[in-house]
Amino acid sequence: MAVSFSAAAKAEVCRDVPQSRGGALAECFGILLYCNSFQRDGIRIITESRELAQILPKLFRRAFGLNFDSFPSLEAPGKLVFQIWEPDKLERIMGEFGFDLRGTLALHVNLPVVEEEGCKEAFFRGVFLAGGSVTDPGKGYHLELTTTHQSVARETDALMREVMGFAPKLARRGGGQVLYLKQSEQISDFLTYLGAPVAAMGIMEARLEKELNNKVNRRCNCDDANISKVVEAAQEQLAAIRRLKEAGLLEHLPAKLRQAAQAREDNPAASLSELAAMMEPPITKPAMNNRMKKLVLTAKELDP
Repeated sequence: MAVSFSAAAKAEVCRDVPQSRGGALAECFGILLYCNSFQRDGIRIITESRELAQILPKLFRRAFGLNFDSFPSLEAPGKLVFQIWEPDKLERIMGEFGFDLRGTLALHVNLPVVEEEGCKEAFFRGVFLAGGSVTDPGKGYHLELTTTHQSVARETDALMREVMGFAPKLARRGGGQVLYLKQSEQISDFLTYLGAPVAAMGIMEARLEKELNNKVNRRCNCDDANISKVVEAAQEQLAAIRRLKEAGLLEHLPAKLRQAAQAREDNPAASLSELAAMMEPPITKPAMNNRMKKLVLTAKELDP
């Protein structure tokens, strides 16, 4: 089965695993705030990304020095589920992020965890890996980050403003909070920041291809319109020449007009430039246009 653009982008992000404990903590923080469940009674991370499933155990050991209580085989089909339910592990994880299991649990982006620049980058990688998706640029431009926590969404928005210089839009979808980007440049910049330059280049190439196709279509439409005008003008000129012939006036017109009329009759599909080159001696396109206008105006003078 073909790999989706979103899955390929996530696989690319997974190639860069934080080497420092601080970076691992920040990336785990992003994953936990945007995963399926991060509560006092347990953690549940569900993913279809084999690449994320492969690095998750390493990240949690590096960040917290512990293993998942339940984890899948990477060979298993479909979605992969990672879980932690042991109280001492949950307390340790919550404590690292400034949350107290014994008090009211209000999840939010604890800024000291993402204070360093490298930690901000790691945090956003985790956010994208757990709650992100990006549309194939051949179909449209759309990147979104989904969490079930309203305060987390607002604080992620503020952090993105600080780090990237732009902010996503915010929408509600079911019980989730969705941050999304619709501009190709912003999506490309964000993917580059996450460490997915190949995916970012795919966005840029798709945008350039669309712009080129639009330019070609506009040119073709313009050419079609010009061709239609040429055909309509030629038909009008031929009709005028027939009217002048029927009235017996064509043979009495100046030689240059008779020559122009004969050229048009012999070459009904020719452009004015082509007709101008057929004159003896050759003339300019504006001069040929003037001769044709005189033929048409002379024919119109015959109208009652």
